[in-house]
Amino acid sequence: MSTDPTKSPGMFVRMVFGTRPNWTSLILRLTLAAVIFPHGAQKALGMYGGYGWSGTMSYLTGVVGLPSVLAAVVILIEFLAPFALVLNLFTRGAAVGIIAVMLGAIEKVHFQNGFFMNWDGKAPGEGFEYHLLVIGMALALVVAGAGCFSADRRIGGTT
Repeated sequence: MSTDPTKSPGMFVRMVFGTRPNWTSLILRLTLAAVIFPHGAQKALGMYGGYGWSGTMSYLTGVVGLPSVLAAVVILIEFLAPFALVLNLFTRGAAVGIIAVMLGAIEKVHFQNGFFMNWDGKAPGEGFEYHLLVIGMALALVVAGAGCFSADRRIGGTT
């Protein structure tokens, strides 16, 4: 990064891309990507026992009641955000997208089932504890940035 203040990134660029080279954000970023990717691959590609694009669109529009455009955005965020996190680029944007998807999932599907996951299969559905963990991880990335080995830092500098 140049020490010439006339060549430093603008405030908006620093705010969106700037980060400190810390290991904590790197660990959070890669773990979040590893957790979210299979869910996105289920929805977009039908991998890991998922329903693929058309099945997920049918569920999100028909059962959940989302408009088609919003349902497509949900699928794209869950599928593409992990790539952004692994590539260390647009970390805050990917994290905000994941937070939005998880909040929507809690509100539309999981809140009515209570807090706990349905580990023993006796509850009518899954609770929202997983979603809160994901929101916490993503929120930490929004606050701290991408961490070490980050393309974001090359764009926005060190904060």
